[in-house]
Amino acid sequence: MSNALRPYLAAVRSTLTAAMTLENFASQVVERHNKPEVEARASREVLLTPLVISRNENERVLIEPSVNSIRLSISIKQADEIEKILCHKFTRFMTMRAESFIILRRKPVPGYDISFLITNFHSESMLKHKLVDFIIQFMEEVDKEISEMKLSLNSRARIVAESYLIQSYEACLHDLPTNPPTHTMSKRPEICWLDGGVHIVENRWSRVFLSTPVKSG
Repeated sequence: MSNALRPYLAAVRSTLTAAMTLENFASQVVERHNKPEVEARASREVLLTPLVISRNENERVLIEPSVNSIRLSISIKQADEIEKILCHKFTRFMTMRAESFIILRRKPVPGYDISFLITNFHSESMLKHKLVDFIIQFMEEVDKEISEMKLSLNSRARIVAESYLIQSYEACLHDLPTNPPTHTMSKRPEICWLDGGVHIVENRWSRVFLSTPVKSG
């Protein structure tokens, strides 16, 4: 756990532990029904005050406690469009397998990326501190997973871009005059790293391509 993330996770842990005082509570509206009140919202008197723990405008946690259930929603850090796409794919992959995680909600609360629902039955059949540990560990690992996927995606993009540029260069050689001056021809392009893209250094008989950054190799 990084030092910057430690106070944020400590606040979530202490708040979630304090809210994990759940008990069996039958519905006051429908006889012989026992539903999570935080989801049903049929009796306002059994709903407690929601809490928002925010690290910044992009990272925050919403904790909605009630007498027999807790709903916890997490907004995951997304610095750019690539991270938004990766976060969406990652959370969709997990929510499609929500039954394997037991406490994972299939649909997140609007404005958040993923939600968990803990009922009194979960707290009775599982260890409370282990449930809290699972949530905290998920919050620690999700940023790392998305960062690793982003690095892998960028590496693959560089390889594809370099391969495409080399193929484009070789295709351009077929369009050159039949007998060009020998002193202006080079056997292979020289790839240089520039701001904003790849610069293929060639002579006046060929072209210059700009694409995604690729390191020379």
